[in-house]
Amino acid sequence: MSSTHQSSEASALRELKEIIQKQKLEIDSLKSALKEKQSITRSHGHGPPTQQEEDPNLYLASPFYKIALTRVGWLALFLCSLSLTAVIMNGFEHTLSRQIELAYFVPLLAGHGGNTGGQTVGSVLSALSSGSVTTQDALKIIKKEAMSGMLVGLLLGTLVGPLAHFVGGISRHVSTVVFCTLPLLSTIAATLASSIPFACKIVGLDPAIIAAPAMTTFVDVSGLLSYFLIANKVFQWYGLEL
Repeated sequence: MSSTHQSSEASALRELKEIIQKQKLEIDSLKSALKEKQSITRSHGHGPPTQQEEDPNLYLASPFYKIALTRVGWLALFLCSLSLTAVIMNGFEHTLSRQIELAYFVPLLAGHGGNTGGQTVGSVLSALSSGSVTTQDALKIIKKEAMSGMLVGLLLGTLVGPLAHFVGGISRHVSTVVFCTLPLLSTIAATLASSIPFACKIVGLDPAIIAAPAMTTFVDVSGLLSYFLIANKVFQWYGLEL
């Protein structure tokens, strides 16, 4: 009886060892597959890895002056580019002098363009850093974000235009300009914001440093120009002299 009991214990122990061995082989296989997948994802990135990708702790260890020196060049370039907004405002000074209500919405539209682009840039950068998307997905992502931006602009334009006229007392023609501008501005912001991170990745630049300020600069300039061009067209529809 004792011999039979010992034999059954030995058999159970052997089965347990076999199960453990099989599980160990499965775990090793999964680890190998995961490493291979990560390697493939990095190779599809098209461009050298950024410093943060090479060493995740590099940002934490970097002194403040090194971070500032890394950023100041790009920020200076985009600051110079933002001077184009002053050129645009000066070019449409005659329109502003005749329709001063247009000036009320310049900060609103600039802020909205930045907010829309900021959301998109954050989403794309997060997806790129996690490896869930690569530069091969660029066209699909840009198209999706552009359509999303247009829909957001249509919804907000439908809300803000009537509110500006019936609640804020803004003239009908200026409210129409705001209504028409918001969808175009949102589309431009979402398109640029989703394109720039991929462009940076392709040419080997760090999108975390460049994407957001580049997006803000381009959206401010293109949005302001679109606003005044739409205003001129809408005022012509209303038969107003400029």
